[in-house]
Amino acid sequence: MRNILVVSVNWIGDVVFSTPVYRALKTAYPGARVTALAVPRVKDVLELCPDVDEVIVYDEAGKARGLTGMIGAGLALRGGHFDAAFILRRSLSRSWLAWIAGIPVRAGFGGKGFPLTHTADDTGVDAMHRRDVYLKVVEVFGVKVKDRSCRLEVSRDACERVASLLRSRGLAGEERIVVLNTGGNWGLKQWPSERFAALAARLTCELGLKVILPGGPCDIERVRAIARDSGVDPLVLAGDTGLKELAALFKRAYMVVSADSGPVHVASAVGANVVALFGPTRPEITGPCGQGRVRVLTRDTGCNRAPCYYLECPDNRCMKALTVDDVLQTFQILKG
Repeated sequence: MRNILVVSVNWIGDVVFSTPVYRALKTAYPGARVTALAVPRVKDVLELCPDVDEVIVYDEAGKARGLTGMIGAGLALRGGHFDAAFILRRSLSRSWLAWIAGIPVRAGFGGKGFPLTHTADDTGVDAMHRRDVYLKVVEVFGVKVKDRSCRLEVSRDACERVASLLRSRGLAGEERIVVLNTGGNWGLKQWPSERFAALAARLTCELGLKVILPGGPCDIERVRAIARDSGVDPLVLAGDTGLKELAALFKRAYMVVSADSGPVHVASAVGANVVALFGPTRPEITGPCGQGRVRVLTRDTGCNRAPCYYLECPDNRCMKALTVDDVLQTFQILKG
């Protein structure tokens, strides 16, 4: 097998969980070229995966939108002369896309038979770690999985950009930095802002650490408020780093504290030491499983014994059950 297409999942954390898929394929077929087909928002994280040779953007909300767009994208893929396609999530449209592309082997989740040639059993997958779910798609084709860890590699250029950014903000490079990732893709998973502010103050005053607050453009207002309320002048980088620079910042960090979100999995995958705050989600399903040391902090509040997606939750008690003292104690255990 010389050319392999992996049809990626759509979210940063899930892409991190899928990195063992690419490693397993490279191990099974050492001379093969492995290409990822992915939506635009996860392109950067796939480019950090050392076992991905190329990323093809599949803009299903833009150029590839609708039936006509899908057919056009499938026909364009024919030029890649792919021998096999592994479709990591259950998707009839993406299974048809692989068929339109003329790819003879098409493995994924779905009903028995056409358009898939190899169908993975999805019995019980809701209780499995997402990483192991994605690996089932290559295992059904007979690929042996020897390493299930999630790994990303940060480029030297990204590390140099981050070092330059930190120098421009007054950090010489010897400081022990703690990165507090305060955001999340939905509010139910976020730790209260006032607790991040209190944590920043105590990390600075009690442990002598430099706190950095990253984030995307949508996080700027909240991050600035956390910095202001902390009273200790943490370094605000919200809006100043892309995903590759964020990964380099995590790699440089002494410790990363984050709720369950894409960035916490990036941090773990690049080898950072991580304190992961879990409330409505379950660590056995979406917990970090990268190269770094990880401590997951969660509390049983009764309503979170299974993954909870009650977005209108009136009190978010599962996240409020995690105190600043809890995080500091976990932090001390991890660094020891």
